[in-house]
Amino acid sequence: MTDSQKPLFVEKAFTVRTYDIDFAGHVSNIVYIRWLEDLRFLLLEQHFPLQPQMEAGYAPILVRTNIQYKRAIRLFEPVVGRMWIQNVGAARIIIGAHILVNDEVCADVVQEGVFADLATGRPMRVPGEMRRLFENWGG
Repeated sequence: MTDSQKPLFVEKAFTVRTYDIDFAGHVSNIVYIRWLEDLRFLLLEQHFPLQPQMEAGYAPILVRTNIQYKRAIRLFEPVVGRMWIQNVGAARIIIGAHILVNDEVCADVVQEGVFADLATGRPMRVPGEMRRLFENWGG
């Protein structure tokens, strides 16, 4: 299965800026975190908008990020981020992502998230609407 066929897939192009480059001449690790934030926001915006969630009293919270860096990204390279939902459990969601240059995976990412009740701050079950979106995904 290609990335674009995966559940709740989103894709976004990124421009490497001079301030993204670290002392070693490649994109700093913190920039990958920012790109992942942008991708998660896009995923929510397109598939499970954040504002209605917050109005209902809950929101997604990121609890773990695991990035395997495959190769460095440098200034002027055309970067594309891809993200999708890998799995939805009772209380957790698993998010997959790739950061690519010219269709070569430069970073392979797995993130884990939960939903939290905004009044209590405590984790809660994954909302039924999110579960249905994932289970009924047809591309």
